[in-house]
Amino acid sequence: MSSSEGVLKLYGEKCDKLLKESEIRFAGIVDKAGQLIAGGFKEGLTPHEGDETRLQSFLEFVSKASIRKEYDESLGPINYLAARRDKAVLVSFPFPITQILLLISAEPTANIENLAKKVVEIFTDVN
Repeated sequence: MSSSEGVLKLYGEKCDKLLKESEIRFAGIVDKAGQLIAGGFKEGLTPHEGDETRLQSFLEFVSKASIRKEYDESLGPINYLAARRDKAVLVSFPFPITQILLLISAEPTANIENLAKKVVEIFTDVN
């Protein structure tokens, strides 16, 4: 197994851990080209109509926002970006060193801070 395959397997396992959380519907790792490289929708879950399209547009938005560095010096780097919608909460976590994003879609009742803590717990050893 090459080191990149090993890393993808690790990301996949970490996404699977997140998907065990009852409120999380989707947890995926996306590369800088916007391609899903690990994770996906919770097993047995039927995505809301248009979920993939919405995730794709949210992804494009967060990719652009996450790579903007103009406020990093004064405010610090972005820890995560969140959008609360009527039907879902979308949260993205940039991994600046590897230039990938973790994208999560959760039920609208999800507590964003608690989600962020869970992500930090699970992904703490990943840069």
